[in-house]
Amino acid sequence: MKIGVCLKQVPATDTRIKINPEGTDVVLGADVKWEVNPYDEFALEAALLMKEAGQASDVIIFSVGDEDCEARIKDGLARGAGSAVRLFDPAFVGSDALGVSRILSAAMKKADVGLVLCGKQAVDSDSSQVPPMVAELLGWQQITSVHAMELNGDVLEGRRASGSGNTDVVRATLPAVISCDKGLNTPRFASLRGIMMAKRKKIDVWGAADLGVDPSSVGASAAVTQEFSMAPPPERPSGHIIEGDASSQAAELFRLLREEAKVL
Repeated sequence: MKIGVCLKQVPATDTRIKINPEGTDVVLGADVKWEVNPYDEFALEAALLMKEAGQASDVIIFSVGDEDCEARIKDGLARGAGSAVRLFDPAFVGSDALGVSRILSAAMKKADVGLVLCGKQAVDSDSSQVPPMVAELLGWQQITSVHAMELNGDVLEGRRASGSGNTDVVRATLPAVISCDKGLNTPRFASLRGIMMAKRKKIDVWGAADLGVDPSSVGASAAVTQEFSMAPPPERPSGHIIEGDASSQAAELFRLLREEAKVL
């Protein structure tokens, strides 16, 4: 069985994101650092562990993007993935979650994978829509946001938090799509040997014609969701310094919490 891992390049979580003056997009300048989406790292590590356990014959990375994302793909190859495919075509530019899902699902079919692992969400868009959409387009079973899983034959058992300290136990029969949450594992670092080997690995590039994807079904013109404006969160109001003795400070604090913060 081959495992397909969806990997996305995202701005590093410690990068300060700026919005353009028109409020229509973020400014991705030279000072923006890029990294592998942290949740996708859990998916990659889970796939590598399955391969090491003899449950998979290959781990293939799939990433939608231009040449800029190849450094992140190489990172995944250096950690142990066997091969990688970059999915790019001018027709793909501007795809929303549904468009990206159409591209990925077509790639999974072409590569004949038996299990798809991906992060539960990307930390840039936070939509959590791609994994379930890929499963629906493939007609496969799915389990989302798993923090523990075990594969026995062709049955995968996943555990996910359901609130109030409870855990759901869900089983899916392969082929399936699984989205991975924090706590599933501890992603490994790339070894020096892995980095050197990754430099020699070829990254295949598949476009719309390779995937059999109708160009009119992806890209900005086919997007069913649009972002019209964006803005940074409002600045925090300045803090209060309460003067006086302990009794008067306590009384004033109570008043502020009740009348201004309105939490009492």
